[in-house]
Amino acid sequence: MSPLPPALRTQFRGAPATATIAAVCVLVFAVTAVQARSLTNVVWDSPLGAAMILFGPLVEGWGFARPLTAGFLHLDISHLFVNMLMLVFIGPQIERYVGTGPYAVAYAASVIGSSASVLAFNFAVPTAGASGALFALIAVLIAVASRRSVDLRAPIALLVVNIAYTFLAANVSFWGHAGGLVFGALMAWPLTSPRPRTRWITAVVALAAAVVAAWVPTIPLSTPIY
Repeated sequence: MSPLPPALRTQFRGAPATATIAAVCVLVFAVTAVQARSLTNVVWDSPLGAAMILFGPLVEGWGFARPLTAGFLHLDISHLFVNMLMLVFIGPQIERYVGTGPYAVAYAASVIGSSASVLAFNFAVPTAGASGALFALIAVLIAVASRRSVDLRAPIALLVVNIAYTFLAANVSFWGHAGGLVFGALMAWPLTSPRPRTRWITAVVALAAAVVAAWVPTIPLSTPIY
């Protein structure tokens, strides 16, 4: 018997990647909260949180995983709740439309692309959370609505509200959100193509581009000086 409530089972039906992403985020938060003995400050007092957070000076060696791992780390319980609510709301409908494989690869590209923007423009500011990838998903959601020839007002309103939140709320990563939105906008139309091959190519190319974009700002750190 599934441990999930019936409503969540219905929401995640046909969307295993979204369910897995949400489960990983919740599990990571649970571990960091236990390690930090806090629900409101879980990063630096947690060995796991400190190892996962995106922080430019630490992106070298094994730290090159941080542009990806930071997307599964959240700073406090409210940060986790808001992002998981958005993920559960929009993720499954996008995954069911584009397919689990391309969706999962595109999600990873969105996380890394968002991190690349932070490394390029806010290198020394510690950053974490799924919100950059969620901005990418909103862009893809607009493309899905357009492909289906349905009313675009709801997904566009969702985007406008989130952009407003980026400017009005404190301690929000503008560059993380902006980077995710740009990557999502660039992927959105080909990722929602009726051709599965086009979706796969788009997702893989986006992932490769995101990895390169995240690597470039760290070149001065990774290149030895003689």
